Amino acid sequence: MFNKLVFKNLKLKKLSTSLVVVASLLVAQAPFANYAEAAGAEKTEKKKRKTQLVGPRVGKKVQKAFEAYSADDVKGALVILLDIDASKAYDKAYVARMISVMYATLGDNEQKTIEYLKKAIEPDLLNTADHSQSLKLLGDMQMQTKDYKGALKTYYAWMDFSGESDGQTYIKIANAYYSLKQLDKVIEPADKAIAAFGDKPNQNPYILKITSYYERKKYKEAVQVLETVIQIFPDKKQWWTQLPMFYLLIEDYDKAVQTLDLAYKLGHLQKEGQIKTLASLYSQSEAPFKAAKLLEKHIASGLVKRDDKNIATLANAWHSAQHIDKAASYYGELAKMTTNAKHYRKQGMLLKQDEQFAKAIVALNKALELGVSNQGRIHMSIAESYFYLEKYKKAYAAILKAMKDPKSRKSAKGWKSFIVDTARRKNVTI
Repeated sequence: MFNKLVFKNLKLKKLSTSLVVVASLLVAQAPFANYAEAAGAEKTEKKKRKTQLVGPRVGKKVQKAFEAYSADDVKGALVILLDIDASKAYDKAYVARMISVMYATLGDNEQKTIEYLKKAIEPDLLNTADHSQSLKLLGDMQMQTKDYKGALKTYYAWMDFSGESDGQTYIKIANAYYSLKQLDKVIEPADKAIAAFGDKPNQNPYILKITSYYERKKYKEAVQVLETVIQIFPDKKQWWTQLPMFYLLIEDYDKAVQTLDLAYKLGHLQKEGQIKTLASLYSQSEAPFKAAKLLEKHIASGLVKRDDKNIATLANAWHSAQHIDKAASYYGELAKMTTNAKHYRKQGMLLKQDEQFAKAIVALNKALELGVSNQGRIHMSIAESYFYLEKYKKAYAAILKAMKDPKSRKSAKGWKSFIVDTARRKNVTI
């Protein structure tokens, strides 16, 4: 239920070409400048490392590669970089990083991107910003290729190197644990993500926590998270419909109906299923009148389908609310929809109860015509209706039919005597 509706928002998206390139290739005017440093990346260093520059020979070729890239010739830039035969360890690492960025920009060879990122990272020689960005990109690429264990190792290495507590990275870590089905390990990084976002909250770590608890059947813990989420994101409609469903899972029906009722009043219920769920909760909480009014309104508007199932629910709700006339009316509509004898029987019995005897007789006769069960009881109800209409001859004829059914014979005998005595007293020949 929950996973399908919400968790789809957490799928790792493809890396943005523009972001990768801006972070990696913004070049200063000097052809041999350190490109990542020129980008002005803000990092909190744990340990100062010596800044290095590529050698002049390699630098010239890197500059040519950047010029090709600037002319939107990414493939041409890649050819130039792949042709570089660097000898110094730092130059090799630097060129490998540039190659990985080009592969990432092209977006058609994830394994090559990862291969060159590892070549760039493993010597541990890149300047601080370059090394940090390479670690982060490697983690993202490992997530894309479903190497979740590798991604976890890389993200933790990035945090250890950079000294940063980054909310988005903690979300990715939690997501990796989820993908590995290590659901209990999702909670800690999700909590750290929440803390890292501070006063600019993000929904995704909460989604991960709820999903973790839900899939482990820890519904009470999931409810606690949802109660927090609905306070932080009160304008998000999905939480108003999710929380009542979780209250139902822990059998807190009062809170379920209260929350869904408030969601309705706030205008958050806009689907047929949501309206029907609320109507059902109203009925279960002994508020059938509210259930009937709600269904009637939204069947009339077209949001809830006017089919036999929904009309039956509406008829039952009005019956439970003791609005007999309305219940009879909807049972009549249901009977016409389905040509089902039992619905004509129900309509007729309610009409008789509401003292609409002439209409009751029509409905009950239709039930007989369609082959309703317990026909003796139906004939008795027809006899009673004729009796109250003071049509004693027809009442007598109906009660004789009722007497033929063993199930109603005893009661019918009593009514027969009553009909005969009343007709004699009123000088009516039967």
